[in-house]
Amino acid sequence: MNNTLIAIIVVVVLAIGGFFLFQNKGVAPVDDFDPGSDPGTIVNTTMPVPGSDVVETVVIKEFSVDAAPFSFSPSTMTVNKGDTVRITLKNTKGTHDLKIDEFNATTRILNAGETQTITFLANKTGTFDYYCSVGNHRAMGMVGKLIVR
Repeated sequence: MNNTLIAIIVVVVLAIGGFFLFQNKGVAPVDDFDPGSDPGTIVNTTMPVPGSDVVETVVIKEFSVDAAPFSFSPSTMTVNKGDTVRITLKNTKGTHDLKIDEFNATTRILNAGETQTITFLANKTGTFDYYCSVGNHRAMGMVGKLIVR
């Protein structure tokens, strides 16, 4: 009898917890999803505004980019103007870096197996190349696109 009562209480608690966990969970709208691009991860964080008591929410769009001989994966990243962009470059083979001239964003030259993260503010709209500046890698096609809407 006691085991049955405990089992019923556990089931009721789990049901109530599941209800609260999944209420108001809708399907996010799909907006121009390109299966060849990495949608990135959106992180909302709060940061104090320097010189004031105001705290604002900052959108950080995170991407993980793999560098291999003459290619980046993903080859396209899309963000919104005003987003803080965080890119972690993972060098899988060879010697590579990642540069985005318009945002003065660059990693150091990485050897195979190394990673580095860069962060910058996407403060202008357009389509911008990110590329490897090592040797002639850019000329050989080691270029991707950062789209800022």
